[in-house]
Amino acid sequence: MNSLPAYETILTEMVGQYVLKVTLNRPQVGNAVNTQMGHDMLDLWNRLTAEPGAVRCIVLTGAGEKIFCGGGDLKERNGMTKPQWMRQHELFERMYWTLVDLPIPVIAAVNGHAYAGGLEMALSCDFIYASNAARFALTEVTLGIMPGAGGTQNLPRAIGERRAKEIIMTGKPFSAQQADAYGLLNALCEPAEVVTQALETAAVIAGNAPLSVRQVKKSVRYGGQMELRTAYRFEVEAYNHLIDTQDRMEGVKAFNEKRKPDFKGC
Repeated sequence: MNSLPAYETILTEMVGQYVLKVTLNRPQVGNAVNTQMGHDMLDLWNRLTAEPGAVRCIVLTGAGEKIFCGGGDLKERNGMTKPQWMRQHELFERMYWTLVDLPIPVIAAVNGHAYAGGLEMALSCDFIYASNAARFALTEVTLGIMPGAGGTQNLPRAIGERRAKEIIMTGKPFSAQQADAYGLLNALCEPAEVVTQALETAAVIAGNAPLSVRQVKKSVRYGGQMELRTAYRFEVEAYNHLIDTQDRMEGVKAFNEKRKPDFKGC
């Protein structure tokens, strides 16, 4: 991967050899997603899809201590015409879907509140570590719209249809403790430890065979949309792609030599 550009609304930083930390960087407005952030994040996700280079795992977080992402920037949207709104939303759609489709695993380190599109962004990641002081909500129905970046699909798949419908239809916030009880979170952390713990897990993932991790992500995601017997076959096809890789040979050799494997991603 060539060096990443300096973005206006997001920060990127390599942490160690293989982990990329991405920070939503509009803390003065709760890291709200505006048009520029849509362009910045779409560019980043496209670059990492096409040429990940050394990046084997990503941690996505927000600047500041209280808000991960407050959703769309409503000040920018105030007074937009329907064509303007739809053009912006189409950009956001491509940005979210490119995040969902990333071959590289992405951990959301939700360091503060995640509302509306902010919660949808976290849901678009592979899993979530969250501050125990964070709050969550999909508030769109209180604004005359509805979730349009995966919320009505990803939330029911994460916590079940009945609870998701209540959350989306009421627009009411819920706590990190409730989110954890619902099964939305992988880890509930002290506020100062969210990013650190997410980075530690990212480092573990990045230390495993990168092609294997990518095939796991693909198998879980697409297999979950198939009937079970077809999904079994899809899993085997994903598995078979790894047999001739150098990393598979290195993994077995390292095991027998009682040493840590040196995976190259090939």
